[in-house]
Amino acid sequence: MKPVLICCLACFAINNSRAQFFNKESGLAHTFSIVARDAATGEMAVGVQSHWFSVGTAVSWGEAGVGVVATQSFVNKSYGIKGLDLMKAGKTAPEALNALLAADDGREVRQVAMIDANGNVQAYTGKNCIDFAGHIVGKNYSVQSNMMLGDKVNAAMAIAFEGSAGKPLAERVLLALQAAQSAGGDIRGKQSAAILVVAAKARASPGMNG
Repeated sequence: MKPVLICCLACFAINNSRAQFFNKESGLAHTFSIVARDAATGEMAVGVQSHWFSVGTAVSWGEAGVGVVATQSFVNKSYGIKGLDLMKAGKTAPEALNALLAADDGREVRQVAMIDANGNVQAYTGKNCIDFAGHIVGKNYSVQSNMMLGDKVNAAMAIAFEGSAGKPLAERVLLALQAAQSAGGDIRGKQSAAILVVAAKARASPGMNG
């Protein structure tokens, strides 16, 4: 067999195995993000930026009156779906995240943060996430990142968020994302971003005011 053909077959096998993993686990998003809550209004938000296309469809999850979730690195979207369900059922964000991690054999490649409607917040960075990787949990927020150009991204986001108190939550989240990019951001560059904001309380039905 010719060397070129061998190489092609090897590449096919690698890509096929990765495709199976990603189909099962719902994707890959090396990125930086913030989950946050406005103590005054009760609004909650997720902000995320990455080199990964359409990153908001994988990373950011939220429900009014319940909480928000950011799930990234080797993404398992069930952290968003199940995390919100657990918080809606009465679990705090730390309780929900700990329960999901305990049941996940792939937790060492996950990076997840959650905050609930009462301001309880928790984050996790698996030991096999790609450096620079880590998180900072503060009052009413968590910032997290992986595959960053440097190790200053989380601190930059935290400083920007804490320093913008009094501004609308969406603006504070945007300022945190801008600070992360200024500190180096994703080692591969930037391609997509998203901000999701949900209300402190669920409305009686979609489209109703109040």
